[in-house]
Amino acid sequence: MAFMTFKRFLPSKSSASSASSASSASSVSPASAAASVSPANGISPAVTLGLFAAWALHDAEEVAFGPRWIRENVPVLRKRFPQVPEPVWRFMESVDEREFRAAVGAMAVIVAAASVRGHRTGGRSAFFQGALNGFGLHGVMHLAQAAAAHGYTPGSATSPVVVIPFTLWARGRLRRAGLLEPMSVRGVVGGVAVAGAATVVSHAVARKVTGRGRRSGLHGARG
Repeated sequence: MAFMTFKRFLPSKSSASSASSASSASSVSPASAAASVSPANGISPAVTLGLFAAWALHDAEEVAFGPRWIRENVPVLRKRFPQVPEPVWRFMESVDEREFRAAVGAMAVIVAAASVRGHRTGGRSAFFQGALNGFGLHGVMHLAQAAAAHGYTPGSATSPVVVIPFTLWARGRLRRAGLLEPMSVRGVVGGVAVAGAATVVSHAVARKVTGRGRRSGLHGARG
């Protein structure tokens, strides 16, 4: 009789199993959940820091072929496109290899800053998304330049295999995460503005670093 009374207070197998399962779930689920969520709110570093890697591959092509291509082709392009303002051709001809490399170095700092900002904000940064959009539009412009020139232009080889595919992929990842700002006319203009401003700043810094801006100013004053 005492045994039967004591037995009533013992947990049944089913209740013990349920308690064990609940305990196991409570101890495993948080760890599993934490392990299933990657850093930066689920956005892989391949999306954010990958922007810099993709840019580096692309600009390696421009560094390798840009200055020589400009020297060899600007005279022909000047005759083919007389509607382009003469100062544009003069500026292109004035960029030597030293300045070109310095400009690429300055641009590297800008793209790296955008990539790091994107990584730290989980892809939400407007600066990062603007740089990403500008990178993609930059690739489209390279293809347009190649079409207009009826041949190869520096940057047109990596644009269809690196620049544009990466941009579309990264935007797709941001869209699936609910972080992508909708593309609009304003977004396109913003992307072009970011790319254009970065180009202007990088060349201004390059001329300052190489001293060509000061020499050009003295040359202009003497002329």
